[in-house]
Amino acid sequence: MQVLVIGAGNMGSAFVKQLSAAGHQVRVTARDAAKAAALAAQYPGVQAVATAGAAQGQDVVVLATGYADAVGALQAVGNLQGKTVVDITNPLTADYMGLTLGHSTSAAEEIAKAVPGANVVKAFNTLFAQVLAQGATLADGTQATVFYAGDDAAAKQTVQTLAASLGFATTDAGGLQNARYLEPLAGLNIYLGYGAGRGTGIAPTWVGK
Repeated sequence: MQVLVIGAGNMGSAFVKQLSAAGHQVRVTARDAAKAAALAAQYPGVQAVATAGAAQGQDVVVLATGYADAVGALQAVGNLQGKTVVDITNPLTADYMGLTLGHSTSAAEEIAKAVPGANVVKAFNTLFAQVLAQGATLADGTQATVFYAGDDAAAKQTVQTLAASLGFATTDAGGLQNARYLEPLAGLNIYLGYGAGRGTGIAPTWVGK
């Protein structure tokens, strides 16, 4: 697939690494163009591009920014009509121990409202950057899971295929409204990783049939 990654922070860098290794055609753009260029230079075939018009010709756009920057970042990359947008954001409080949205909406739903025409799929938000960067197999041998939720069936299938190509187990979490559950799940994972001191090599999953 042709994939645009927006963001060159920890999650953006991990995406670029894994997408490149899986053979996808990867573009990366970021507010700091020099940082995006330095990231692209680490991996064969990865191209750093200017933000304006960066979405043109891409199959998937991965939104790897903080929630506060999400809408502006998406609006800056050009026409997203009909494109699959992977929203990995979580609407975290300043101390990372709570959420600023919930119950009646979610970060994913608010982003979808702001970029009408894009097919927003919530996914990868329950993974730490360390897990994404190191690969889908956790230290105990468990295969980490990517949960994905969205309202467009084709976009969801694209995201499932993308996640599976990176080695992750996948679980269909229903419509985009269910991001209201996935974002608190990420919050629990962050608490366990940081607040409870379990580290960032953990990830939630479901077992059994």
